[in-house]
Amino acid sequence: MLLSLLHAHAHAHAGMHVLTHASILCRETNVEFFGYSVGCVVLYAAQERFHKSTTETLEYVVNQADTTVDKLKTVSDFIASAKLIGVDQVFLPSNVQTDIDQIGIRINSSASVLAEKTVDNSDDIRDLLDSVRVALITTAAIMLLLTFLGFLFSIFGMRFLVYILVIVGWILVAGTFILCGTFLLLHNVAGDTCVAMDHWVHSSTAHTALDDILPCVDKATTQDTLLKSKEITTQLVEVVNQVITNVSNLNFSPNFKPVYINQSGPLVPILCNPFYANLTLRPCSAGEVDLTNATQVWSSYVCQVSPTGICTTTGRLTPTFYSQMSAAVNVSYGLNNYAPFLVDLGDCTFAKETFKDICRDHCPSLRRYSRWIYIGLVMVSTAVMLSLVFWVIYGRERRHRAYSKQLVSEPAQGSEGEKNS
Repeated sequence: MLLSLLHAHAHAHAGMHVLTHASILCRETNVEFFGYSVGCVVLYAAQERFHKSTTETLEYVVNQADTTVDKLKTVSDFIASAKLIGVDQVFLPSNVQTDIDQIGIRINSSASVLAEKTVDNSDDIRDLLDSVRVALITTAAIMLLLTFLGFLFSIFGMRFLVYILVIVGWILVAGTFILCGTFLLLHNVAGDTCVAMDHWVHSSTAHTALDDILPCVDKATTQDTLLKSKEITTQLVEVVNQVITNVSNLNFSPNFKPVYINQSGPLVPILCNPFYANLTLRPCSAGEVDLTNATQVWSSYVCQVSPTGICTTTGRLTPTFYSQMSAAVNVSYGLNNYAPFLVDLGDCTFAKETFKDICRDHCPSLRRYSRWIYIGLVMVSTAVMLSLVFWVIYGRERRHRAYSKQLVSEPAQGSEGEKNS
């Protein structure tokens, strides 16, 4: 009777142990799963926002570079078109046309270098970010699968599989902590890059690592382009004014066929040259029209012509002359209008403005979300590490309970054997 009571008490005590350890395991698992879930949410949200913020930053840099390249090509097109400008068979001097060819080659080369280098660098950074994104998502998924399988194998007492998962888990935890360190380094690099950008904006140096992000255009090329654009503008103005002074504003007799167009009416105002001979800025004199409204003013001096090109109404400009002069004005105005851009390009102002905008609009989010990724990785790694520890503890507790039950059952079996004998 006493042995039966002891045996029943042992079974009840073992049952209480099972319930107690099961409840402890469930409670520990809930805590770990909660920590893991929070870590995964933080990690997933952070990597999404970090990827989006970085992509927007890269797109902004590429867009700024593309805008600069487009403007350079526009300047190159204006300069190249100046070779074709002629008013009444009067063209630019041959030496100027030769210079136009040379400067066009240099501009196109600089534009190509800027475009190619920016695209290559952005592609490399984008590939790195995509790889990091895949690594983070894969890590979170593997950790989730590992946690689920470990919990399942622990419940069913599959010790061999649990030990295998523990070994694999420690390797993954070590790798995840290494990934944490990598993102901590990335967070610091992002912060240092933003600081370097801000420092470079305020005190730029000749060549820095920032040239790999957005390279400056060759300063000598931009200065030569600016100088040549001023020379071309001056030469085009002289071509137009030469025709106005020597053809349109003179009254020739019909015997002078090449220049006689039956000119009549008020004299055509000459075009204002925006530069002195030394290419410094020059104000317009009285009676001159500037590049902004010259075509509008000259339109009132255009006459109607006969099939032979002779004016049949009052006027001093034939439609052909007016069209040629307008083309010269448009090219001159375009070159003059892009002069500030070339000045900014020469001292790398476009890169300074780009980096200033990045520091103000993009750097805070890059720092914040890279920190979130680091925190999420730490939370996930810590949760899985605790799970590994609890799996081992729970496995040992199961073995201990099994051994205790065996010790309790052996005396009971011995007593029953004595009774039977």
